Amino acid sequence: QVRLVESGGGLVQPGGSLSLPCAASGYTFSMYAMDWYRQAPGKQRELVARITSGGTTTYADSVKGRFTSSRDNAKNTVYLQMNSLKPEDTAVYYCRRAGSSLWGQGTQVTVSS
Repeated sequence: QVRLVESGGGLVQPGGSLSLPCAASGYTFSMYAMDWYRQAPGKQRELVARITSGGTTTYADSVKGRFTSSRDNAKNTVYLQMNSLKPEDTAVYYCRRAGSSLWGQGTQVTVSS
């Protein structure tokens, strides 16, 4: 079965950190770029980070310098490390196989004191 499963969300205080893993199955993970998106209440889903099959990363300006995407092809997993979190980072975070309709179910991240 081809699918993506995110985990690792939760409640964190401003300035804190979270790491979100996204586990892929059912396809050759190493061949594809992977995206991280987020959607805050009342807002459109936005692209946060992309990591290519070769490991090159790009980030939205809003998270540059705070978020890092990485991948472990041996574990078929992509990660989003989020540091210096702000209340405006509160959203549901999704991973996606780049350029496809394959999405994970999402994981809630709430940044609040």
